[in-house]
Amino acid sequence: MNTDNTFGLRTSDFGLQKKLNIYFTAGIPRLEDTGKIAQLIQNSGADMMEIGIPYSDPVADGPVIQQAHELALKNGMTIKKLFDQLAEIKDSVTIPKVLMGYFNPILQFGFEHFCQKCQEVGISGLIIPDLPPFEFERKYNAILAKYDLNFTFLVTPETSEERIKYLDSLSSGFLYAVSSSSTTGSGNAVLKNETYLDRLASLDLKNPVFIGFGIKNKSDFENVTEKADGGIIGTAFVKILLDNADWEEKGKDFIKGILNY
Repeated sequence: MNTDNTFGLRTSDFGLQKKLNIYFTAGIPRLEDTGKIAQLIQNSGADMMEIGIPYSDPVADGPVIQQAHELALKNGMTIKKLFDQLAEIKDSVTIPKVLMGYFNPILQFGFEHFCQKCQEVGISGLIIPDLPPFEFERKYNAILAKYDLNFTFLVTPETSEERIKYLDSLSSGFLYAVSSSSTTGSGNAVLKNETYLDRLASLDLKNPVFIGFGIKNKSDFENVTEKADGGIIGTAFVKILLDNADWEEKGKDFIKGILNY
């Protein structure tokens, strides 16, 4: 497994600059924009990125990211095409790149073949929300280790302390703490859940904790990262890609605004 299993992202002193992880769906607004967006995220100062693999039934995602998946598939995005695009930016985009996707298309591609391609194109880790921990331990963890890939599990406010510690023990790279039990981009997400954030901060977890779901602006980011190592912004950034012809300028300004650049 990756020897620096935190990607260098831990901020043990809460006074340090918190880390920003930006998510986008590969293949939008146009099929060939993936590399351009990855470069934009890096150049704007983000610490890492999650690249979403389009899927026809993204059940954990809200309407904006569902729309992004639909557009990407309509544009012709496939896993093979994504790996071709990632190969082109392997040397120029050097911040950690994590692939996030649902298990079925990865399984159809061939899990070990998928991991091998990830290693070849410079992917640091994976997030597969619908891969059960038991199956991960039984069958897939060894394959990930073989190809030096981190793997991140998700926890929610309803996850027990015992299970949080268990999922943290299985994870590497970071632990993804969902801000609430809503889907991504939900207007109902409860961002400042003090009890939840205090509980996570008290557990002495081995991985950095990143908070995701519902972070829309600088204030949200600062609120959720008071007691966590970083935040993940997806829907708000994807919406910029979908809604604006000048998404490059607006996307850059959005990320720099979060980071006070």
